[in-house]
Amino acid sequence: MQAALPKPVANADSQVYWDAARARRLVIRRCKACGEFHFMPRYLCPSCWSDELEWIDAAGTGRVHSFSVIRRASDPAFAARVPYVIALIELDEGPRMMANILGDDALAVGVGDAVKVTFEDRGDGALIPQFERISESGA
Repeated sequence: MQAALPKPVANADSQVYWDAARARRLVIRRCKACGEFHFMPRYLCPSCWSDELEWIDAAGTGRVHSFSVIRRASDPAFAARVPYVIALIELDEGPRMMANILGDDALAVGVGDAVKVTFEDRGDGALIPQFERISESGA
């Protein structure tokens, strides 16, 4: 029997993020005081420490900043997925976030590749923002 993949665990800072993901939307925080965008969800702006934050819909596109191919799962739940790609994605808005690269061509990923968000179903309505490679023409 294959172990189930973990579902997200929301807290007060991330509940809006996970609720948006359930609606297939990628959201990030923007500081109203300094204008900086940031990710991970948190209570204070990491640039100016203001608590004047708002949620905005991200475009859901970006570029691969760095990546690693995982060939040995550290958790039995991921054993059936190896090899898989974990990447640091630089969103078009500026912040970087970690996510998997999904799709038939995931192992062909390279630094600078254009990517778009997709949502991986983890059951019970839980969706995880992940990314897929896209061609420069947008296809």
